[in-house]
Amino acid sequence: MNYSWNWAVFWQPTGVGDSTYLSWILIGLGWLLVIAVVAWTLAMVLGSILGIMRTLPNKTARGIGTAYVTIFRNVPLLIQLFIWFYVVPNFLPATIREWWINDLSANTTALISASVGLGLFTAARVCEQVRTGIEALTQGQINAGYAMGFSTAQLYRHVILPQSFRTILPPLSSELTNCVKNTSVASLVGVAEIISQMKTISEYTQNTIEVYTVVTIIFIVINVCLISAMSLLEKRLHVPGLMTGAK
Repeated sequence: MNYSWNWAVFWQPTGVGDSTYLSWILIGLGWLLVIAVVAWTLAMVLGSILGIMRTLPNKTARGIGTAYVTIFRNVPLLIQLFIWFYVVPNFLPATIREWWINDLSANTTALISASVGLGLFTAARVCEQVRTGIEALTQGQINAGYAMGFSTAQLYRHVILPQSFRTILPPLSSELTNCVKNTSVASLVGVAEIISQMKTISEYTQNTIEVYTVVTIIFIVINVCLISAMSLLEKRLHVPGLMTGAK
């Protein structure tokens, strides 16, 4: 392959103010991290609540959790983002809709829509992980808790959740990295995150290979760091004998 690499392209001026193409990449990286943090926070909080609801003896709570998972897991993420960006604002109260359309910038509304859409989509997956972790516990522990006089809330707080969250840390690591990778879909609703910047720089400079290579490396570094951090957390919270095969 006779290709002339040009890594200096990232330090070339964009023609917009004093910015360089590297600064565009860093801006895109910043938006990526904002979306990922907001979406993952929403996913963990909502997904944990729904996961608990799906294991409660109350049929209504289980029905709500099941309905949520059924809807959000079976509708493609891209369609959900389009719904949140193009459809939902039309059904907001008039005052909020005017504020949304007239006062917020296009990138801000796209950022909020993408963060909420990705968070709700990921919450359905986290919900299933939490439910699985809870149901993995032996019935004997639950019966013993009730026999000791624990209420259902106390049982979940002191017995079930501390063990179940330790059990599901490995699959939660996968969901976290998937959440970060899925932020790339936000570029399709107008967020100037790193994928959007990558495509723009590639069109402006025609140095496609260099730009795609750098962005790929950035995603690899982020996810490797996240996996390493989750592995350290897993080791720190590990209880000997809690998981099958644990040493």
